[in-house]
Amino acid sequence: MVRIYINDQEYDVPAGTTILCAAKKAGIRIPTLCFVEGLRPIGACRVCVVEVEGVRNLVASCSTPVAEDMRIHTHTARVRRARRAVVELLLSEHNGECQTCERNGQCELQSLAAELGIREVSYRGEKARKRIDISTPALQRDSGKCIKCRRCVSVCNEMQHVGALFPQFRGYQTIIGPALGRDLASVPCVQCGQCAAICPVGAISERDHVEAVWAALDTPENHVVVQTAPAIRAALGECFGYPPGTLVTGKMVAALRRLGFDAVFDTNFAADLTIMEEGTEFLMRLRKAYVEGQQDVLPMFTSCSPGWVQYLEFFHHNLLPNLSTCRSPQQMFGAIAKTYYAKKLDKRPEDIFVVSVMPCTAKKFEASRAEMNASGVRDVDAVLTTRELARMIRIAGIDFQSLPDEEMDAPLGLCTGAGVIFGHTGGVMEAALRTVYEVLTGEDLPTPTLLATLDGIKEAEITLKNVRPEWSFLEGVTLRVAVAHGLGNAEKLIRAIEAGERQYHFVEVMACPGGCIGGGGQPRFTDNRVRLARIAAIRKEDAGKPLRKSHQNPQVKQLYEEFLGEPLSERSHKLLHTHYIAREPV
Repeated sequence: MVRIYINDQEYDVPAGTTILCAAKKAGIRIPTLCFVEGLRPIGACRVCVVEVEGVRNLVASCSTPVAEDMRIHTHTARVRRARRAVVELLLSEHNGECQTCERNGQCELQSLAAELGIREVSYRGEKARKRIDISTPALQRDSGKCIKCRRCVSVCNEMQHVGALFPQFRGYQTIIGPALGRDLASVPCVQCGQCAAICPVGAISERDHVEAVWAALDTPENHVVVQTAPAIRAALGECFGYPPGTLVTGKMVAALRRLGFDAVFDTNFAADLTIMEEGTEFLMRLRKAYVEGQQDVLPMFTSCSPGWVQYLEFFHHNLLPNLSTCRSPQQMFGAIAKTYYAKKLDKRPEDIFVVSVMPCTAKKFEASRAEMNASGVRDVDAVLTTRELARMIRIAGIDFQSLPDEEMDAPLGLCTGAGVIFGHTGGVMEAALRTVYEVLTGEDLPTPTLLATLDGIKEAEITLKNVRPEWSFLEGVTLRVAVAHGLGNAEKLIRAIEAGERQYHFVEVMACPGGCIGGGGQPRFTDNRVRLARIAAIRKEDAGKPLRKSHQNPQVKQLYEEFLGEPLSERSHKLLHTHYIAREPV
């Protein structure tokens, strides 16, 4: 511990703590623009400067460690002038178009200017050149709004290990984007949207599907259904003044009905369906490995995260056979809605318009993939992020907080707790093991082995005992499983597997930190405090469910009895499974 003084108040803080973190612990806010929690501070924006006695120049608090008896002043006249000058310079070249920007009212640069009391910009100069990049299905870039804070660069390179965005040139000529001024589609961008989630302004955002959804709702011939992912109910409330982690499932359903959707369904139903297919696939791979000697079928990787799937398609072609062939719950739902559900309504697949509400920008890309048309037409027609749904609710003048709690519709609205926990890291694995373990042993899975923590990589072992006779070849086998979230952690895991340092039977990967609750389409700004609150909400809903295993879902059972037959049947393969391709930038 070292003793320091902040604004003449004494504090004891651990050695190595940055001034920014020490001030935060002391309850003193220092504004930032380039800083990202958990990543290497770069001190690029200079908004967080403070004055340290005995040091001639102002220092960046995000990257300066404390020292014994350091005396720090966070809001002197000199500091305030410096911060104002930096923000005015940013505003002078910012081609923001604030009145029509999608971040208007939620822009960090706008808020910072107000906080610093900036009423006019003293500097006059050339505005950044505006160039719109809509080359990918999921993301939109506007170079005129970029303030070169490099948050997106830090996230894309350090956290996700994708490397699609870099700073190029120097000074005023600096550009943040793909190399050589290319579009995102020309580089291996996985469209996870973490850049859009972290951008303080409107320089990177999701491709807007709101107008397409309004158009569908305004077309009487359409039967418009909506599915909501598990992570939405734990985050949507933040857009309407609720604290992070507030469950708003019932109000969300009510709001969707008032927007005009003909039916409101739950992606969690499709998550239960995914476990039936994925769990059965895992058991078949175990049989191939232990009975037929095909060791290369393991480990099996989950395939629910489209950013992760695309990461393998770009960077690890050799592992594509190890990806589960299951479509994600979003795509399974679309295929079932346009076949099984359409048949019940005596409608054609093209008469059903399927809208997804997802925490993930990559789901927009996934829905657009050419092979996602198992129903004979596009299975999912439009994908809204959590932020886009909140905007639609506001446009419709709906008072969200005053809404009553309403229930999902049948037959695709019932879910178990296993479907709910898909929304956080480790949830898919735990849901799968709840079913697989009972199939093998007839018993409940022991106390959950993969807790809902934010550890980047989690491992567990489960020794199989007293297995049923038809699975006797697995008696005494210790299943080794792993969970990773954030593609940087996934890369570490892959390297360990390929080097022979780790051996697993089953691996779950989620592209975004914390899993879907930290997706690129969730309400901003998301840090670990918010992620943990959302995880707690999802665990609470799981704990409150009367049914907590996917194979217990009576509507999923009915779906198999009436339509699919059994997991991995010919029809389920056609509708619920897919293939992957070695992908190169276009």
